Amino acid sequence: MTAMRVLHVLAGLTSLVSGAVALFALKGARLHRSSGLVFVYAMLVMSGTGAVMAALQPNLGNLLGGLLTFYLVLTARLTVRRTVTEFRRIDAAALVLAVAVIVLALTLATAAMASGRGSRGGVPAPVYFMFATVATMATAGDFRLMRMRRLEGPRRIARHLWRMCFALWIATASFFLGPPQRLPPWLRHSPLRPLPVVLVLIVMFYWLARVSRRPRHDPAPQRVSMVVPG
Repeated sequence: MTAMRVLHVLAGLTSLVSGAVALFALKGARLHRSSGLVFVYAMLVMSGTGAVMAALQPNLGNLLGGLLTFYLVLTARLTVRRTVTEFRRIDAAALVLAVAVIVLALTLATAAMASGRGSRGGVPAPVYFMFATVATMATAGDFRLMRMRRLEGPRRIARHLWRMCFALWIATASFFLGPPQRLPPWLRHSPLRPLPVVLVLIVMFYWLARVSRRPRHDPAPQRVSMVVPG
């Protein structure tokens, strides 16, 4: 367990650094592509080990966050891995994982509301509902992809963008808004703690707006997709 915890922490720090580099590096440059790839694999390791440790404790809130993050990063990576995204077995497996996240999140949210404290496992009910909402949105996109069999152009870029950015947002919020002892002393009580969390959301919505205005016949959509890691 100790080795897994060390691996989890190292992967988490790597994902935060590489994600920040990929967001602000020159888009399409080698630094951006390489840092984005590091971000993907670091996030998969971080969320995977986090989910395993949470299941062993057990900590259902962390388990839910780990599973959702793993699913978002995996499906975002699959979206840009192929020129034309086709629905395959690995996509179907990811869809099953997303449905499991929805069921678990709604179950925990209901238990939290009925507890009298408004929380379950130290996590308030609105957080569980947020996880369920995000997983439901992603699942709806998966069903559309399953029906269409392929995804191209701005829709493909948007699918990659919001999933990757939201996964980065979960990691950023967990680090900066989680237990303060993991932060350096000068930052623990600083009003700047929420700033990185808000910044990730701003970047995500900005580029989603840019993608939504891009013509469907645009021959070079990949240039926008390089805005986010992966």
